[in-house]
Amino acid sequence: MFEGYGIMRNLGLAAAVMFLAACPAMGAEESPATIFGPLFAAVQTQHIFADGKTFADAVAKRDPAAILADYRRDRPKGAALKAFVLANFTVRGENDRDDVRAHVRALWPQLTRPPLTAKPGASALALPRPYVVPGGRFQEIYYWDSYFTMLGLKADGQQSLVEDMIDDFTDLIERYGHIPNGTRTYYLSRSQPPYYALMLDLSTNRDPAVAARRLKALRTEYAYWMHGRGCVAQTGACERVVRMPDGSLLNRYYDDKDTPRDESYAEDVAVAAQVPNRPAAAVYRDLRAGAESGWDFSSRWLRDGRSLATIHTTDIVPVDLNSLIWTMERRIATRCEQAHDDVCARDFTTLAARRKGAIDTYLWQATQARYADWDLSRSAPTPVLSAATLQPLFAGLASPAQADAVARTTQRQLLATGGLRTTTLRTGQQWDEPNGWAPLQWIAIEGLARTGHDTLARDIARRWIDTVTTAYADTGKMLEKYNVEQRTPGGGGEYPVQDGFGWTNGVTSAILERWPAIRSDRP
Repeated sequence: MFEGYGIMRNLGLAAAVMFLAACPAMGAEESPATIFGPLFAAVQTQHIFADGKTFADAVAKRDPAAILADYRRDRPKGAALKAFVLANFTVRGENDRDDVRAHVRALWPQLTRPPLTAKPGASALALPRPYVVPGGRFQEIYYWDSYFTMLGLKADGQQSLVEDMIDDFTDLIERYGHIPNGTRTYYLSRSQPPYYALMLDLSTNRDPAVAARRLKALRTEYAYWMHGRGCVAQTGACERVVRMPDGSLLNRYYDDKDTPRDESYAEDVAVAAQVPNRPAAAVYRDLRAGAESGWDFSSRWLRDGRSLATIHTTDIVPVDLNSLIWTMERRIATRCEQAHDDVCARDFTTLAARRKGAIDTYLWQATQARYADWDLSRSAPTPVLSAATLQPLFAGLASPAQADAVARTTQRQLLATGGLRTTTLRTGQQWDEPNGWAPLQWIAIEGLARTGHDTLARDIARRWIDTVTTAYADTGKMLEKYNVEQRTPGGGGEYPVQDGFGWTNGVTSAILERWPAIRSDRP
């Protein structure tokens, strides 16, 4: 009998029910020992885990009653009991890579959406085919996220969904002239890192008509990025095109609008208010350009390397963007050659060669053993070392000597306990240290492996998978970003860390497909 009994007797039945509802501590929650009874006792008395708190803190993966019923039926012991527990519970420090891979495969249907018809008054853009969203607050497809998601879909046998998403992106280019940041009306004024050319490499469709349609879309996207070529001054910038001191053309991130972002309106107004001596429209444009970069936000775009109020993204010529556009030029040349369009193939081969020359002239910093972004306002490389230095290796435009130098820099400065650091600066921005992001891990792994640095590539892969699986064991979730110093959920940014999560799932599956036994490696 508990002390509330006398109160309940005096209150009457209806009031007693209300009293119990308001007092959950009086029996509403049950401990694991009560919920799982004989299963709990067996796990603890057989010392399945060295620490008795381990199982007490485990999280059931399905209905506890169903788990208990299965246990009562088979009553496994020893190793079989541990296997039963790991199959039915998320256990801190115990769930392994196989659990993660199975979890990812189970997530794909949850993140897949059917074709979408646009509705009046809603911001979502129509899509003709099924697609995969990142998860959490992101319930629309995002451009560069989707390439890394598609890597995992392909590894997990979801080729038809890969083709569907390529068709969706092709349709977006045909409708809008580019692939927007995401499939919302408020994203139409900008794009994101252009991975469409690499998405096409994932296709198994060999229909000549489909190939012709996709090549046309790829050339349309290229024209979008190079549209400013017609208005750029002798030296300077227009839209997404910049003219370097020697007359060569490179690209920058931009946005066609200079107003606060719809999805971050209050935040943008607050940042602009911190810079009263600068036109608000210029601040908004640079914030929007930072969003187009996908690195929103990072010390890469900050004049003082610390404060968002000093953002000047449109002054920066980024090495990752120009590596991707070089890839686009190369892919267009190859596809034109396959289509027997010799003039197109020759023109784009020339464009790619010119871009590589400009990248080597302005973005390669031999004395610092890294690729750097270029600051137009200072006519000099920026001081920020970031994981973007590996994009030329991923693209295939780095020479052996350049790749060797970048590998050494990566080993010395960017490699952390749990994977690759985004930068070496702690600013509180989410695209800075100590955070690590799945796409940057894959770019580094692929780039290093392609240039003969297999040991370092595999080491980064192992560290990253250990981070993902450790966080999964702790939380039961796949996360958008991670702290690679502590192997915990990441932080910073304009919103809480999200779970789901498309590109983390994709890169995890792609790594484990390539190296199934990666976690058995030891440094």
